[in-house]
Amino acid sequence: MDTILTLASRNIRIYVRNRTSVFFSFLSVIIIIALYVLFLGKVQVDGIRKAVGDIQGIRPLVDSWIMAGLLSVNAVTITLGVLGTMVFDIEYKRFSDFIVSPIHRSAVVVSYLIAAWVIGFLFSLIAFAAGELYIVSGGGSFLGPAGILTVVGMLALAVVSSSSTMYLLVSFLRSGSAFGTLGTLIGTLIGFITGVYVPLGVLPAAVQKFVVLVPFSHSAAMLRQVFCDLPLATVFDGAPLDAKLHYMKMYGIKLFWGAQEISMTAMVWMLVCAIVVFLLLSVLKLRGYKKG
Repeated sequence: MDTILTLASRNIRIYVRNRTSVFFSFLSVIIIIALYVLFLGKVQVDGIRKAVGDIQGIRPLVDSWIMAGLLSVNAVTITLGVLGTMVFDIEYKRFSDFIVSPIHRSAVVVSYLIAAWVIGFLFSLIAFAAGELYIVSGGGSFLGPAGILTVVGMLALAVVSSSSTMYLLVSFLRSGSAFGTLGTLIGTLIGFITGVYVPLGVLPAAVQKFVVLVPFSHSAAMLRQVFCDLPLATVFDGAPLDAKLHYMKMYGIKLFWGAQEISMTAMVWMLVCAIVVFLLLSVLKLRGYKKG
C-alpha cells in the first residue's frame, strides 16, 4: 500500500507541476463557458421565455443546467489530463521499468488511477463550489444539505467512471503527440455527448441512442436533475406538464431510450457497470503489454 501511495503522490506532483497539462485539462470547460456567455445562454433563455413567458427564475434554471454540464465535462477532461502522466512514462520507457521492477504491476496501475481520482474529485469539488456561487450571483439559491451530499456522491461516481474509461483509452497510446490528439478529440466530443453544445433533443434518434450508451451523458443528466429541481419547479409553475417534460427531454435533464425514460437508479447502475467493465478491459490490456 505504501508503494501505491508513493507512486500516486509522484503522479499527482508531476501533473500539478505541469501548468500546460493543467491548462489543457480545463480548456474544454473554458470554451464552454465562453460559448455560454457569448450566445448559448441567451439562446436557451429566449427559448424558455417563448414557452412560459418572461417570468422569474429562468436565468437560475439555465445557469444550473450549464453548471451541471460543466461538472460532468470537468470529470472527464481532468482525469484524462492526469492520466497523461502514464503516456509520457510509456514514451520515455519509465512504465516498462516499473512493471519489470519488484513493484507489482497492479500497484503501478492503481497509482495512476488513484492520482486521477484524487485530482479529479478535488477539482470537481472546487468547480462545484464556484458553480454554486455563480448560480447564486445570478439570482438562484444554494442547494440544501441533502442536495450538496447528493452532488458530492454523484461527482465521486462520475470521476471514478470517467477515469476508468479514460484509462483504457490512454493505455493504447505510446506517445505524447497521440495523447494530444486524443485530448483534442475528447475535448471536442464531450460537449456534444453531454448536450452542452447542442440540446440532445434536436439530435437524430440514432445519435440520441448512441449518446445514451456513453456513461458521460448519464453523469450530466444525474447532476442536472439535482441542480435544476427547484428552478424547474419555479419556472414551470402553472405551465402545462407537457411543457416541463419537453424541456427536460430536450435539454438532457431526463434521458430516454426510445419512449422509455431512464430512471436515476438505472443511470447509477450504468456508471457502476462502466467502471467494472472498463477496469477489467484495462487489466486484460495491461497483461498484453508485457508481451509487447
